[in-house]
Amino acid sequence: MEDKVFELLTKMYSEMTEQFKEVKSKLDEKADKSDIVRMENELNPKVKALFDGYKQHTDILERTEKEVSRQDEIIMRHIK
Repeated sequence: MEDKVFELLTKMYSEMTEQFKEVKSKLDEKADKSDIVRMENELNPKVKALFDGYKQHTDILERTEKEVSRQDEIIMRHIK
């Protein structure tokens, strides 16, 4: 499960980075440098916050999975 989540986060981060590169290249053609710097300064913290949110979500899922497994083991012991 951890590997799949990590792969998903890595893929999402990679895709977002690629899209930002595309946006940046388009802006380079149409906007001046101050506009680009302003947008980067506004977007970078938001992207980092999103990535942190995904990481926290993953941590919660992992803890929940461990607890469910533990409860499952307890139930199986009581059944036998």
